[in-house]
Amino acid sequence: MPSPSQLLAFTLTAFVIIVIPGPSVTFIVARALAHGRRAAVLTVIGNTMGEYVQVVAVAFGAGVLVERSVAAFTVLKLFGAAYLIYLGLRAIRDRGSLGAFLDPEPPHSAARYVVQGSAVGVANPKTVIFLAAILPEFVNRTAGRIPEQVLFLGLLFSAIALVSDTAWALAAGAARAWFARSPRRLRLIGGVSGLAIVALGVRLALTGRRD
Repeated sequence: MPSPSQLLAFTLTAFVIIVIPGPSVTFIVARALAHGRRAAVLTVIGNTMGEYVQVVAVAFGAGVLVERSVAAFTVLKLFGAAYLIYLGLRAIRDRGSLGAFLDPEPPHSAARYVVQGSAVGVANPKTVIFLAAILPEFVNRTAGRIPEQVLFLGLLFSAIALVSDTAWALAAGAARAWFARSPRRLRLIGGVSGLAIVALGVRLALTGRRD
């Protein structure tokens, strides 16, 4: 296992990386404003699951391929960008029906929000670079069992992300209450959140590896 000093250093590094808003936080906030806290929290759960898929990939070597291969990184990045643009356009199209989400049981299933969050989490390049290029630096190589250490550190990273992202989701969901008092405001925030997701997808597509 990593030494206590390595664990502390990793925790602090992961915290700094996570609290800086990136694609996942932007998407979660947009979902909270458009669909409420329930949808946002489910999105957080899905996003965390998707990011842990990256952890497993790093633990067993696939993360190194993605981090070092321009082609693999580009494919992953463009997949995430295309999916975000698709979701943003749908949010803009459906902004007039957002009033339905004020009901106790939204029409979208929990699984749908989780799956959407997972897709964004898997394709988040910020997490790919951190897990593939930075996380291995905190592994205690003299202790052996490298994959197990990576999985443990990834679990710690996911736990920090889950708490931080949930805080963003709840805060944005609380802000949505003001918009929910007026159908016009609700349509406005639906359109704005959709545009934000589309802009996020475009930015992701145009982002180079150095970012």
